[in-house]
Amino acid sequence: MKKIVLTYGTFDLFHVGHLNLLTRLRELGDYLIVGVSTDKFNEGKGKKTIVSFEDRLKIVAGLRCVDLAIPEESWDQKTKDIEKYGVSIFGMGHDWEGHFDFLKDQCEVIYLPRTDGVSSTAIKKTLQALDKSHVSDLKKALDLISSIVERFD
Repeated sequence: MKKIVLTYGTFDLFHVGHLNLLTRLRELGDYLIVGVSTDKFNEGKGKKTIVSFEDRLKIVAGLRCVDLAIPEESWDQKTKDIEKYGVSIFGMGHDWEGHFDFLKDQCEVIYLPRTDGVSSTAIKKTLQALDKSHVSDLKKALDLISSIVERFD
């Protein structure tokens, strides 16, 4: 009997931490199903993505470690998907520890460590420095520095 592993995520700005988590989850079983949060579902959670749902789904589906990528459209979908796909293991990153323990009556629930030093949130914060308002501030600072340097020439 196949050991089926299920996980969910937004997978915005796909990075090595995502890949590491999915690879480790795949190693726990014979078949990995990944639910990718839709833009509408993320909106309801107060999350805004940079990469569209269609592209995020295509990226995840194209990974060698992923056997099936499906849309995640609601919180209660997890219990339905566990039953629908005959899931043996439900896995998430350790930052969700305890949140999905209610699924333990349906399957094994595992929380795996995340990759240190990388996250979509951190990448988004770095990208904010490129926001037009920040670029304008940087130009003003550069102009100020230039005027100071000119005084010493």
